[in-house]
Amino acid sequence: MRLPPRADISQRDTVKLIPTGRLKEPVLLPLAENHGAMEDLAELEGATSGRLQAQEGGLPDLDPRELVFGRPGHNFINAAFAYTRPGGNRFNDDDRGTWYCAFDAETALGEVSFHLTRELQAIDRFDNVTDYAELVADFVGSFHDLRGPDSHTDAVLHSDPATAYPAGQALAKRLRKDEQGIGIVYPSVRHQSGTCLAAFYPDLVQNLRQGGIWRLQWQGSPTPTIASL
Repeated sequence: MRLPPRADISQRDTVKLIPTGRLKEPVLLPLAENHGAMEDLAELEGATSGRLQAQEGGLPDLDPRELVFGRPGHNFINAAFAYTRPGGNRFNDDDRGTWYCAFDAETALGEVSFHLTRELQAIDRFDNVTDYAELVADFVGSFHDLRGPDSHTDAVLHSDPATAYPAGQALAKRLRKDEQGIGIVYPSVRHQSGTCLAAFYPDLVQNLRQGGIWRLQWQGSPTPTIASL
């Protein structure tokens, strides 16, 4: 397959959505009676934290030296690469995560609502309320670009994950390992005219800050209502 061309990207204010529950204090904090107890509980919590385990020993395809520290939101950045969904996503497999974001909030909402709707469809119950927070970041660099007609990536951008994910994961691994690629810019599959970005390395995520809060609510229908809080 012909490799997609590169494009120089300077994109501010990209949006990644995460459940607001991940912004709260550690779940074990109410159990700690004093600072020493908190340290003990943090060690216990770390025993099952994929992010902390990756920071110590890495993942099969992630060297812990690639992770970032000492910058705002570094835990969120590292978590994106340390946690992987079984079977992976469009441009990452089980061995290494990727930072996914969109060029605007509307596209990010389209992507997130699609995947959560799939989960609700699997249990045949469209009854759910989830609040999402924007993680806003800037990106600068030469990214492989799948937006043009000469990208030859029909399978990678297929709407069915069963077709798209194996093709996308193979392409991303080839770009990263053989072509020194740093990431991919691609048209959103879930929001028409939207643009998404997948960054292969933690240090590409710059100027991370929190943006707005959104509520997605399913009330018996596969189409959620979306409101800004």
